[in-house]
Amino acid sequence: MKITFYVLLLFTPVLINMENVQTATPNGKIVLLIHGGAGNFKESDLGPDQQKIYEKYLREAVEEGYKILEVGGSALDAVEASVKFMEDAPLFNAGKGSVLNKEGHVEMDASIMSGKDLKAGAVAVVRHVKNPISAAKIVMEKSSHVMLAGNGADEFAQSMGLEMKDESYFITSSSLEQWKKANELIPEPKDINKHGTVGAVALDQNGNLAAATSTGGILNKLPGRVGDSPIIGAGTYADNNTCAVSATGHGEYFIRLTVARSIAALVEYKMIPLEQAVNEVVHNRLSKLGGNGGVIAVDKNGNFSIDHNTTGMFRAWKTEKKCEVRFFKE
Repeated sequence: MKITFYVLLLFTPVLINMENVQTATPNGKIVLLIHGGAGNFKESDLGPDQQKIYEKYLREAVEEGYKILEVGGSALDAVEASVKFMEDAPLFNAGKGSVLNKEGHVEMDASIMSGKDLKAGAVAVVRHVKNPISAAKIVMEKSSHVMLAGNGADEFAQSMGLEMKDESYFITSSSLEQWKKANELIPEPKDINKHGTVGAVALDQNGNLAAATSTGGILNKLPGRVGDSPIIGAGTYADNNTCAVSATGHGEYFIRLTVARSIAALVEYKMIPLEQAVNEVVHNRLSKLGGNGGVIAVDKNGNFSIDHNTTGMFRAWKTEKKCEVRFFKE
């Protein structure tokens, strides 16, 4: 069996992005990665001043979670903290700043998963809980369910003491303007969907993995539409035996391919490196189906991968050695 295994590896073509490869084993190692959405945007779409603003928020978001890991905190708390920070920032399509559906309302989705015990929580189509990611965590910790949706999810979050907001809190001038422009265009152009989902994955000092994802969904979506972000195995997955994954992109494709779980399954059953598993799913399976987006992932050994089949992806990562922020393909 060993001979067959190595022959297969030798002749399998793999495209490796060296900025994403880490080789150290855990031994107390801590790693945190975040994303703020992927899309086919160009550098000209993001001027120097705007890029500096996004870089500031991404760097602060990754630091928010990493400081929890530095003092021995859990990966679960770290990913919640980073995602919560981005939900509170008006720049991303999650929490404050979420895009609007066809009727001009905010409907947000989020999920979180613990690799230690495979516990998970999710909320979908919420409109009033200030931080959907915290609501997802409450579902995981305080209920016997994995997902709650709609009014029931908002009501449960409120009953658990989470902060609630009027819908006007989430709607920014930018998101409202996007919605107005979208509804002025007839027929609707193919590129009207805007992706800005946020997410985080982490490995803590105890070797535990966690993943979290939050989104406002797709601009001008039909009311009640649910994407991949709150679906465990599609937009979010974590298992200490393999890896933690958070995805961003066109959710319908990520759901059909169970993108997050597929990456973990390749690591688990084919025993291939994380980078190769991510490459296979993002550039072969997702692209072949016609989907676009990207993922961040970290495995049980602290190896991590960031990849996307779009021209750009907002992302940042921090290890004991460095903190980096990127927007475009390197």
